[in-house]
Amino acid sequence: MANENGGDGDLDKEVKTCAVLGGRGFIGRPLVERLLRLGNWIVRVVDAAKSPELKPSESLLADAFSSGRAAYFQVDVRDISQIIEAIEGVSVVFYTDSMDSLPPDFYCCYKIIVQGAKNVVNACRECKVKRLIYNSSADVIFDNVHDVRGGDESLPYSGQFWDMVADLRTQAEALILFANDIDGLLTCALRPCNVFGPGDKQLLPLLVNMAKSNWAKFIIGSGNNQSDFTYVENVAHAHICAEESLRSQMVTMSGKVFSKSELLFVMSITFTSREEYLGLKFLQVFFITNLEPMEFWDFASLLLEGLGYQRPVISLPAWVVHCIVYLIKLLHVKSDSRKLDLCASVFNIYALASRTRTFSCSAAQKHIQYSPVVSMEEAVKPTVDSFSHLTIDSPFMRYKDSNEPSKVEKLLGSGEDILLWRDEKKSFFCFLVLALLYYWFFLSGRAFISSVAKLFLLISVLLSGHHILPLIGYGSRIPRLSSSCFEISEVDMRNSFFTMKCMWDKLDCILKSLAQGEDWSTFFKASSFLYFCKLIVPHHLNAAIGLALVLSFTLCFVYEQYEEKIDGIARVVYSIARKTTILLVRKLPMPLAEKGYNQHTSFDNLQ
Repeated sequence: MANENGGDGDLDKEVKTCAVLGGRGFIGRPLVERLLRLGNWIVRVVDAAKSPELKPSESLLADAFSSGRAAYFQVDVRDISQIIEAIEGVSVVFYTDSMDSLPPDFYCCYKIIVQGAKNVVNACRECKVKRLIYNSSADVIFDNVHDVRGGDESLPYSGQFWDMVADLRTQAEALILFANDIDGLLTCALRPCNVFGPGDKQLLPLLVNMAKSNWAKFIIGSGNNQSDFTYVENVAHAHICAEESLRSQMVTMSGKVFSKSELLFVMSITFTSREEYLGLKFLQVFFITNLEPMEFWDFASLLLEGLGYQRPVISLPAWVVHCIVYLIKLLHVKSDSRKLDLCASVFNIYALASRTRTFSCSAAQKHIQYSPVVSMEEAVKPTVDSFSHLTIDSPFMRYKDSNEPSKVEKLLGSGEDILLWRDEKKSFFCFLVLALLYYWFFLSGRAFISSVAKLFLLISVLLSGHHILPLIGYGSRIPRLSSSCFEISEVDMRNSFFTMKCMWDKLDCILKSLAQGEDWSTFFKASSFLYFCKLIVPHHLNAAIGLALVLSFTLCFVYEQYEEKIDGIARVVYSIARKTTILLVRKLPMPLAEKGYNQHTSFDNLQ
């Protein structure tokens, strides 16, 4: 289909004129830029803003305005005369209604979305426009109650909408599809799912707003619900693919025929008779995605981590979140608008993340030859970069793109993946195993020797069973453990004994130093440690080991997040402790070795 270097085939060599309604919106901007890059389009940028307000990065559009390849029209879609003036003489209209700046009032939204769609269709018919491509949404078939897995164009409109805008866009889509093949106008609707990218004012700001609150640590729902996402450049590309298919007439745009209930719905909002409807045979509508469905929270974590926020780790059931949000709304319905905004953000995330929403693009691939031009991996970086103003300064960001490891990584060596929760599944599994061992040895009430004996007995039974079961016909997918798993190499044994010898030599040196009274600092360290053990071991050993287990999986993680603050506090504490120790040591008697040395020196001096 279309390519950025000028297209293919003779059809792409002719100069064509189009109008992009909503041309300064989230989807309109990349669509306009893509059309201009093709080189054979004269583009009319139509939007409600008074002026295009070009960004420094939009040099291509600025040059197009200067050269006459582009023109700007301020249009209110509620006024059909303004639309006619903007699209007079064009052959194609791309209708990308902007959802960024809709008023909260239902009547105003209805006038802009539904009445605007009616005006656009009537204006196109009056101006003899050949093709109208409308940017709809996958939300039109979603009711927030049932999962959608691999949904295709045969799915009916939901009829029960979780969002006012989704309801109104459904009516607008039906109006535009109903106008297909009337007065020579061919129409088509595209349904992208969860559009994201630079300039997004809905999905990513919604996630960041939640990340800044206390909800940032929670995964709403099971966390396993998959969703389709669509990069904005791919949506723009799909519009051009749809226009080429309509223009070339090489394919029959076969979306679906309305069902009886949908027929009544269309007739009610278009005020047409059944006889008028029967002239319409096929409706052209296609789902558009990146063809890479993924778990919603994995996608959210990619974006949030890129901005320095930590990925959520604690799962909350969806019904609990729903109840909490509903309760907060009741308590703050007239007081705190910020809390209400946060509730709205959490509810929207709840709606997106608590259900599976994946769609099939096979119809779009077959009939309009659509395929993504930007993969998910390539799409994340420019999206995050465009929201750099929302980036927070965190240790995660400092080490994200740096080869320099953090202090904790240097200290832990190869253990950072587990203790720093780099791999959450591995960390949780290790913590669970250690917690079970802690229960087995310390909380079960058995003697330590008895616990060890029973653990070895259990291991022996499991190993024997694993060896015997495959021989008696049950089969086993787990391979048998080879004898090499129980062997220790000579090198490992030597290293182990060498390490033990070094530890013993160090302990021996410390004991000699204590016995000779050579180092008061070592004495204080040893005596403090022994006194601590005296307090803990007889009465609180179980609690101390449990606390150590928890702290070992949290302290390193917390320290990496607040490294500078903790280092500052540690420096102050260390300085106070050092000064206190120096003052205390000065008042203590001189070590015996130093006394003998000083006496011997004084005697030599006398002689």
